[in-house]
Amino acid sequence: MATDEVRKDLRAAVAARQELGPEYEAEIIDSFLEKLDRRDVQRRAGSYGPYDQPGLPEPARPGRPSREPDPGGLALAIVSVVAAIPITAIMAGMIGPFGVVIGWLGLLGINFARTMARRR
Repeated sequence: MATDEVRKDLRAAVAARQELGPEYEAEIIDSFLEKLDRRDVQRRAGSYGPYDQPGLPEPARPGRPSREPDPGGLALAIVSVVAAIPITAIMAGMIGPFGVVIGWLGLLGINFARTMARRR
């Protein structure tokens, strides 16, 4: 039975490789080997969980938790610094030093609002 399943998966992998082309070959091979490893672990454990039985779809795996406590906060900070360059130049040219202060306060306000919203 296990050999038939391996053959079926191998045929599917070869068909996928033929359909998708050589640029996806590494991913197809990795996926096939992952299935083999999973089966080997299940065989050694000797038991199947409710979703691990052959023929049943796999449950969605939870994503890895981010190491950063505020994912997206770093991106906003980088975008703010990049946007600050032209904002500073435009505000300084149009209004003067007071305009620069207004522009920077606006950027600070956006970042502060994001931080406060994430803390709730």
